[in-house]
Amino acid sequence: MAQTKVHIRTVHDSSTAVGWAGHHTLTIDRSEQAGGMGLGYNGGQLLFLAIGGCYCNDIFREADNRGIKVRSVQVDVEGDWGGDPVRAQDVIFSVRVEAEASESEIRDLITHTDQVAEIPNSLRLGTPVTLTKIEVISAQK
Repeated sequence: MAQTKVHIRTVHDSSTAVGWAGHHTLTIDRSEQAGGMGLGYNGGQLLFLAIGGCYCNDIFREADNRGIKVRSVQVDVEGDWGGDPVRAQDVIFSVRVEAEASESEIRDLITHTDQVAEIPNSLRLGTPVTLTKIEVISAQK
């Protein structure tokens, strides 16, 4: 697979940020209760969207490999936050797949995709995340 790179930049003097990868953008912000303006997804929502989005995409990939035509996919992801430091806990997801195949073929597609989906596996297997560069610019007056 090709390397993935994303960029995030805050909007001047606010916690609201724009994130992009290639030609695709989205808005990122903290909730109003956390001091943000609530204008975009927060990091936790993006994490859960990544889990569900990856799984959804991979259903189509794996179905293509099996010659199955998928009509629709629904994925719901939820979890808790806790610990010190705070992290996602008890993350679960459910899936509904409508496809032109038998129930057993669809069930097998669903369980196989759960075993090979990249983002869930990255979390399950503990992918290292490393801070590699720090740049500090003091704006003190």
